[in-house]
Amino acid sequence: MRERPQPFVADRAMLAEATDLMARFGEHAPFEAAARADRSRDLGNVVHFCRWRQVERLVLLLSEEAPSGTVH
Repeated sequence: MRERPQPFVADRAMLAEATDLMARFGEHAPFEAAARADRSRDLGNVVHFCRWRQVERLVLLLSEEAPSGTVH
């Protein structure tokens, strides 16, 4: 099984965005984050594009049943 790269968590707000999407959109939360990233890209906002892509990865990580990566 290949491990997914761990997302970069820039700040607490990124975690709040990820958990908010999960609460509001359930299993569709990664798709909503991807859609927001695409909108940001279309508007030429590379900073928000990258942030929403990281939120998408974070949502996927938080949705996993088993821990991944290093467990302390």
